[in-house]
Amino acid sequence: MSNPAALIVDDERDIRELLSITLGRMGLHVDTAGDVSNARQMLAETKYALCFTDMRLPDGSGQEIIELIAAKYPETPVAMITAHGNVDAAVTALKAGAFDFVSKPIDIGMLRRLVQTALRLAEEKKAEPAGAASSRMLGDSPAIKELRITIEKLARSQAPVYISGESGVGKELVARLIHEQGPRASGPFVPVNCGAIPSELMESEFFGHKRGSFTGAQSDKDGLFQTASGGTLFLDEVAELPIHMQVKLLRVIQEKAVRPIGGRAEVPVDVRILSATHKNLGKLVEANHFRQDLYYRINVIELRVPPLRERREDIPKLAARVLERLAGSGEPLARLTPEALSALLAYAFPGNVRELENVLERAVALCENNTITPQDLRLLSVSSGGEKNVDAMEDEAEAGATDNDLDSYISNLEREAIMKALQETRYNKTAAAKKLGITFRAMRYKLKKLGID
Repeated sequence: MSNPAALIVDDERDIRELLSITLGRMGLHVDTAGDVSNARQMLAETKYALCFTDMRLPDGSGQEIIELIAAKYPETPVAMITAHGNVDAAVTALKAGAFDFVSKPIDIGMLRRLVQTALRLAEEKKAEPAGAASSRMLGDSPAIKELRITIEKLARSQAPVYISGESGVGKELVARLIHEQGPRASGPFVPVNCGAIPSELMESEFFGHKRGSFTGAQSDKDGLFQTASGGTLFLDEVAELPIHMQVKLLRVIQEKAVRPIGGRAEVPVDVRILSATHKNLGKLVEANHFRQDLYYRINVIELRVPPLRERREDIPKLAARVLERLAGSGEPLARLTPEALSALLAYAFPGNVRELENVLERAVALCENNTITPQDLRLLSVSSGGEKNVDAMEDEAEAGATDNDLDSYISNLEREAIMKALQETRYNKTAAAKKLGITFRAMRYKLKKLGID
């Protein structure tokens, strides 16, 4: 049989016929079953490219079908058919291994998109080499190996994933890898920092607006959900969403549709939601700062990204990659002395991978002869538990005001000197660096540090 086969499990004849006609027109061979018993037998006899199952069946539940497929036929994507508004059942199905769900009454357009996604997913599973993972997730520690395996598994689903972890651990990278290794890879990946959008503009940014719907709306505008349709929307710092937007976001997730400001009709959107925050979302729920119902919708699966101090053995490889990137084309590669590498390995990195990058960028700018010493790293006095040394904290408290004034004064002098050199060299950074008697690398670091564009 050349055409891929699909299995429809539903005790309603009308639903079976509707799905059979729709999938048949998409070139699939369709088998149907009215109960769990027949579905089990068909799954044992035929290899299916995808399966749809109703939630309630005469002799059991669709949950049994999902669990059976997850255990015995993991190469077959399965979607749950749920009653309208029964999102709790959909969440349970996603946790059990379903890749998505469709609500009654069934929207044919949404169904077709879901089938296309499922078929891509099945094809990718066939072609996927064992243990495939992106080379951008560097490291050989047990923690990072486990994370890579989990990312590959989650990429095959359409379930919402909540990515937790401290600032700087790479939560957006994890979200991108989930997107890129899944069936939505050809669609857009749209990251949004929820804390960076003014509250009064949030609804327009997320859902779009129609021309004339408010002062300044001079033309129609698609929101982030429409922009991400067919792909993935990554809600970074989701804890920063105000309550009124949490309510609206919950409805979009449940209905899979948005209503632009000033619009009369809802617009269907096919988006996978990934979210992240460095805050403890569970505690925010307890404090009534985050809606519990939304928390359960976006936290179908939680993925914790380990801090750098839990995978110290990855630091040499991460440092080497950062130094390669900082060298640029044609510039010599800076190297760490054994003592500098030991200092990095002993440091707790409260800012995680982002802090490692900043530390090395500063060290490259300050080091002599492309050799980085412990002094060039200028690490804070931090214990292995991630807390500052008490003496260092007292010293900082005593000298804080003076240091701030001095830093500001020095920064102003540096800015004036750099701006003068840039103007005299017609903004040629290489020539300006030579005029100032510093390396191009140091010039690049100072421009970034001082915010000079």
